[in-house]
Amino acid sequence: MPSSTSSSDPTAWRRFFRLAVGTAAGAVAVLFLFVALTDPWDTLPLHWPASRVPVTGNQRFSYPALARSPRFDSAVIGTSTSRLLRPALLDTAFDARFVNLAMNDATVFEAHAIFNEFLAAHPAPKVLIVGLDVRWCVTGDSYQTLTPRPFPEWMYGHSRWLGYANLLNLFAVQEAGKAFGVLTGIKEPDMGSDGYTRFVPPDSDYDRARAQRKLAEYGVSIPDGARHGPPSAWRYPTQEVLRDMLNRLPAETLKILYFVPYNQRMLPAPGDPVATVWAECKRRAAALTKTVPNTVVVDFLRHSPITDDDDHYWDGMHTTVATADRVASDLKDAVRGERGPDYRLLSADETP
Repeated sequence: MPSSTSSSDPTAWRRFFRLAVGTAAGAVAVLFLFVALTDPWDTLPLHWPASRVPVTGNQRFSYPALARSPRFDSAVIGTSTSRLLRPALLDTAFDARFVNLAMNDATVFEAHAIFNEFLAAHPAPKVLIVGLDVRWCVTGDSYQTLTPRPFPEWMYGHSRWLGYANLLNLFAVQEAGKAFGVLTGIKEPDMGSDGYTRFVPPDSDYDRARAQRKLAEYGVSIPDGARHGPPSAWRYPTQEVLRDMLNRLPAETLKILYFVPYNQRMLPAPGDPVATVWAECKRRAAALTKTVPNTVVVDFLRHSPITDDDDHYWDGMHTTVATADRVASDLKDAVRGERGPDYRLLSADETP
């Protein structure tokens, strides 16, 4: 009896091991197929045929598919300071089909990457709007490329088939679950199909006391980087990226650069050395109007009825929705050459 039990043990263990491995492999295969067919980021060549909307809060994952979509012919590039520009309003203002590709805390490297995706799919865009803020006025020889937010490099400038090698992780499974909920109607979409999502509270819930507390946390915005010699000798490396982006666009593309309306607390006082950094950055952006056809530079980063009124803001950088709509309307007027109290049109022949 003991010998019989002993001889059967290896067979039983082998059977158990094969069953365990087979079950695990099957589970992995099911998860892989679920994520692949659901395709939460709309990036794979083969997937469940259905109209998809962004589901991932990190726009670096959500926006490459939107940048490639043929539904659009125009785009907004920038950081969260430009995310509240509503494509629906811009469409009407410029007779275009906008996608908002501005990303929270986007570095210029990341903005450049999403621009490349958009331009590859739309070689002759109708309008490009770039929101210029502190990221675009860095001085010195280098600038920040990434943030603590994950950046899926495989989504940018690579074959879409590469996506299949990036599906077996908990984040992909989680996002596939969210996408499946939206695709099946179990979950309501909470992000727009044109890149627009209201990430601040609705204006009807505006809380002045809360906004004032947040505003109190902000001080003058100072661009990073080393600066030696006179301003004309300073290097603005991100402005070089901007110039390269614009030079790759057709002359017919309307190029709108706008310095975003930071709250007054973030604006340097006249004579402050920081004011010189901003002024030189604006001067260089304005100089592009002479060398890049069809370029308009609009300066909201100044004291104005918008920036001097704290009730337009939730914090030092982010406005209410109504104020963002006002900026969109102002951009339309600026492109027409109209002057307005909220902004100043910059040109190569004027000192900002």
